[in-house]
Amino acid sequence: MASNVLAVPAETDPALPLADRELVLEHAASLILDAWRSFDRARPEQPVPGERQLQLLRAPLPGEGSSPRAALDAAADVLDVSLAQARPRFFAYIGSSGLEIGVLGDALMASHDVNVATSAGGADLLEAQTIRWLGEFLGFDPAAVGALAAGGTIANLTALTAARERAVPGCRSDGAAGRRLALYCSREAHYSVRRAAEVLGIGGRNVRAIPLDGARRMDPAACAEAIDADRRAGVVPVAVVATAGTTLTGAVDDLHALADLCEARDLWLHVDGAYGLPAAATERAGGLFRGLARADSATVDAHKWLYVPKACSVLLMHDLEALERAFSHEESYMLHGGRSLAVDHTLEYSRPLRGLKLWLAFTVHGADAIRHAVQRNLEQAQLLAALVDADPRFELLVAPQLSAVCFRHRAPAGIDADMHNAALAQAVAADGRILLASAELDGVTCLRACIVNHRTTETDVRAIPAVVADVADALLHARTADGAG
Repeated sequence: MASNVLAVPAETDPALPLADRELVLEHAASLILDAWRSFDRARPEQPVPGERQLQLLRAPLPGEGSSPRAALDAAADVLDVSLAQARPRFFAYIGSSGLEIGVLGDALMASHDVNVATSAGGADLLEAQTIRWLGEFLGFDPAAVGALAAGGTIANLTALTAARERAVPGCRSDGAAGRRLALYCSREAHYSVRRAAEVLGIGGRNVRAIPLDGARRMDPAACAEAIDADRRAGVVPVAVVATAGTTLTGAVDDLHALADLCEARDLWLHVDGAYGLPAAATERAGGLFRGLARADSATVDAHKWLYVPKACSVLLMHDLEALERAFSHEESYMLHGGRSLAVDHTLEYSRPLRGLKLWLAFTVHGADAIRHAVQRNLEQAQLLAALVDADPRFELLVAPQLSAVCFRHRAPAGIDADMHNAALAQAVAADGRILLASAELDGVTCLRACIVNHRTTETDVRAIPAVVADVADALLHARTADGAG
């Protein structure tokens, strides 16, 4: 009997021949091992793309294939001249340090390519277990449920979609029906809160940026006043978004006071802990997060301070009903036992098993090792703050609550301090021995270091003021020489 299936010619089949797969995998493993070795110590500088890489990246679409080994080598070459946050002296942004077992988890996940948007057998059970483990680790809820997302922005948006549906039942179907809605957060909250308001139809202008208290936390009394004033004006409050570790300074809002406020006003409390929430598991900083378990939802980016590779953001909830009300529906093309299968409780349909790398991290290293690594980063931030505070060449702008340290290099008389520190940040980046970020704090330009890497050592931390001072001297010398010329 003739087959109706067209055979694909071997030369056009994109699958690698069986004999080549092992060789390619061995070579890929050697490239990964080389990268890991290069992360074990600081580089003397950060290389930039040269003509070889630029020529490769200008090449047109290939019509024919080439050696997979050569292609992997080219990709590794491009990555080597890219900013890798896994390096121990990358202090500029809050990002992943690429835990090795997480890298392997991603490879295994992609190989099986299961979709956890629908029932995936063991995979969705593993994801649920990972969420419970994280809820227990952070002190949110040992029976936590929720979802994994591509990043903190999506995780926050998911939580606030559920909050909107509770504040305005039927909003997902009927819209706001002319009602004005509002969100409340610290004036130093992450932009993802405003982004969520824009996407959800709340409107960016209806995000109330609440003033800070003396510890750079959202002022609960001012938040209560804003909520009450909105309700008197006919505006519907949707949620209070507390920040558990602001990106700028690492400040943690008073979760307990905000939980009291939300409980009294029957209002959703969401905790954006994308950066800072892992510190809740530590002895040094755990007290800052008192009240976390009373929040309706919380998000944390495991690809930040839990060290696994991007992307692995987790939304924690006490129950799934709010998410189901916001997202679930039935589709006739998804049948289960002859009935439509209700999907889903997230924004995404096709979802990889993002939780596998975090599951592996907890399984291989144990919660205690991860907790100790976070605590070590906290101690390193205190060390950096002490170093710059004791050095007359620097000014510490705010005592760190977590692992972000904001400081300035003191400019000589007659030189604008803001312009000097902005130029210094660029010069430090060009120098490449360490990487810092420039930031604006209370209207002044400063340097900001955030320590979220398990590979960072005390020696790396001590290099920060030494390198900055060295680069500043060279910058001032060049300015003096230019002026003399």
